[in-house]
Amino acid sequence: MRVSIVVPALNEEAVIERCLSALAGAEGAKEIVVVDGGSTDRTVERARRLADRVLTAPRGRGSQMQAGALAASGDVLWFVHADAIARADSLRAIETALSDDGVVAGNFRLEFDGPGRSARQLTAIYPWLRLLGLSYGDAGIFVRREAYEAAGGFRPYPLFEDLDLIRRLKRRGRFAHLDCTLAASSRRFEHRNFGVVWANWIALQVLFWAGVSPYVLARWYRHIR
Repeated sequence: MRVSIVVPALNEEAVIERCLSALAGAEGAKEIVVVDGGSTDRTVERARRLADRVLTAPRGRGSQMQAGALAASGDVLWFVHADAIARADSLRAIETALSDDGVVAGNFRLEFDGPGRSARQLTAIYPWLRLLGLSYGDAGIFVRREAYEAAGGFRPYPLFEDLDLIRRLKRRGRFAHLDCTLAASSRRFEHRNFGVVWANWIALQVLFWAGVSPYVLARWYRHIR
């Protein structure tokens, strides 16, 4: 099994090398494809040192990840955010999960890093979200290529492109939640009112599931990558 790791990036010079170094050290057959959304810092320069390919695409994780998937050559696609740190056994965990023919996709168990209270709160909350069936892109979505293509891939939504894809993938088979961890950054939540951020985020999700367009919701959410 060969895994194409797609990393969307935008002005990530501070973290991109740490992310890619961890991915390069993952055990198994792989390629690393970074898709830049128009960085104005040294993200592209630093990514070229460690990635197999560095592409450009219109800004937005949905657009960038779709561009990376189209350019990738692996049997499996794994979408990893640029501020995430993967374990060395991550690819083996994906391979084990996909040895079950009923599994079409999945994601990892998240642990948030950072010195603040937000990291501890997020690490505690996310297992409960998984029990509720809620999955997000920062947990490292992986998917069989044929299932990704059959589902139509990522749409160029400015918000909730991950929820939209996962909803369509679950119609095609089982979505596995791995015990293998992926370290994610809590930087989006540091120095912000945690309760207010989560209340707003939940409200936006309710509206999304109710059918409100992600383009409309994006006008109310400023922290879009």
